[in-house]
Amino acid sequence: MRFELVPMPDGVGARPRDGRGYPVPAITPWHGGEPQFALTDHGRSADCALGRLCSVCGGFMARGPVWRVVGPAESAAIAEALAAGRPYRNLVPTMEGPGHRACMLYASMVCPYLARPNARRRASAEDPADELTAAAVRGAARGGLGAVVGFDDYEYAVTETRVLFRFLDLVEFLPHESADEHLAELRAELAKPGQGR
Repeated sequence: MRFELVPMPDGVGARPRDGRGYPVPAITPWHGGEPQFALTDHGRSADCALGRLCSVCGGFMARGPVWRVVGPAESAAIAEALAAGRPYRNLVPTMEGPGHRACMLYASMVCPYLARPNARRRASAEDPADELTAAAVRGAARGGLGAVVGFDDYEYAVTETRVLFRFLDLVEFLPHESADEHLAELRAELAKPGQGR
């Protein structure tokens, strides 16, 4: 689905745009007047963690559930835990911060890498790659099922070089092969009073 056809949360609509018209997430760094979509800005990410701000729109997230988009490995682990009736808890930190439900549904549909299993990364997230960024290298395909996932809360650590997040207590699991499967869910979320963030 073309990104301009995806209903946009108000907070995302207020974000700066790149030359193609894509809204630039709150944690994305800029270089030479161009957003660097594959990278995460340390200061912006730290501000989001410390201020409980959405990593997509930059707006405040009230106490309560937060969401993120996950790739195939975590999506499979969550599905397996749910199928077995076990609680899910991933103790491995991630550099990907939380956001509003509407913003993460939107991001899952608009970001080419998140939206389709055959999409490939155009740039590496970090060079050299390490255990946290090994999957985020140029040419890597998303593969498998992705998901928009809600958690009761998150915890974070701000180090000199990274902001790391862990997510606590699963509250919602919305798997997808192609993220346009979330279109009806996004429309319903945006129709709720006060949810146009």
